[in-house]
Amino acid sequence: MSMKKFLLASAGKCYVLTLVLFCTYLTSFSQYSERVSFWEAGVTVGPSNFLGDLGGNYGIGRPFLKDNNIQMTKLTFGGHASYHPSEFFAFRLAINIGSLEGDDAIIKGKGGFEEARRARNSNFKSKLKEAIVVAEFYPGVFLEYEPEDIYHKWRPYVLAGVGVFHFNPMGSDPTTGEWVALKPLRTEGQGFAEYPDRKEYKLTQLNIPIGGGIKYYISERSNLSMEIIHRTTFTDYIDDVSTRYIDPNLFYQYRPQYYTTQTAALADRMANKSGTTGTRFAPGKKRGTPDNNDAYYSVGFKFSTRIGAGSDSRWNNSTRCPVRF
Repeated sequence: MSMKKFLLASAGKCYVLTLVLFCTYLTSFSQYSERVSFWEAGVTVGPSNFLGDLGGNYGIGRPFLKDNNIQMTKLTFGGHASYHPSEFFAFRLAINIGSLEGDDAIIKGKGGFEEARRARNSNFKSKLKEAIVVAEFYPGVFLEYEPEDIYHKWRPYVLAGVGVFHFNPMGSDPTTGEWVALKPLRTEGQGFAEYPDRKEYKLTQLNIPIGGGIKYYISERSNLSMEIIHRTTFTDYIDDVSTRYIDPNLFYQYRPQYYTTQTAALADRMANKSGTTGTRFAPGKKRGTPDNNDAYYSVGFKFSTRIGAGSDSRWNNSTRCPVRF
């Protein structure tokens, strides 16, 4: 037999052996997964923050955490249920409620690009409701000698999924302090013929939650977790600010029932900022950054408990005393 044929034959045998071992592993994993599947349910509480056009720090506005404002932190509360086909993997449905806020007034001016945002002088707040479905993966389980033995174990995990959330931005009237719903005002000309590219935004949108955390089992049934989840969204109007200023006279043309001094003041608040002596931004001036959609994130502290033990009474693991007959 030539060397080439020998190598080909050897490679073929290795391939077949690898395939057999891989299939054996999948079969074993499937049987194990079915044997230890279980459910968890629990509650979550923790801070959340808005990442968008309003607020921020010195310099040019940037996405993600560069412009995070701790002062705008709000609490989020939620409940969740998770199905674990195995100790390695889980699917979670979570429902959360909370709020988001942003305010240009908290920016500390240092003479840079942040001064334009300070002059904009806008703010918003919004109630937040969301439902997310995520897949959780626990890579550390592959290094554990006995994955079923969970008592006093720490397990890091990563997660990703899809969600839906509802918001409704409100702005503070600079003269009365009254909080007013901003979407009906069409502050950037959404739906106006002069701005065909500015569509009215929907208050219910999709998001993409991605994050990670660490879980600690305080008992065989109960665990505590701390996790961080960032939500990428497909809208730039959570804070009702996205692109450029419009001619305020258009409000009267398209939305006469909303045309008041309040509407004009909420669309352009610089005139009410101390030291501007009634100056307004000219139509076409930058109001927001449409290239970066809004986002938000939360830090969750979770308590969960197992509510299903599987078909093999899996709680009889190595942390329990053996039963004597």
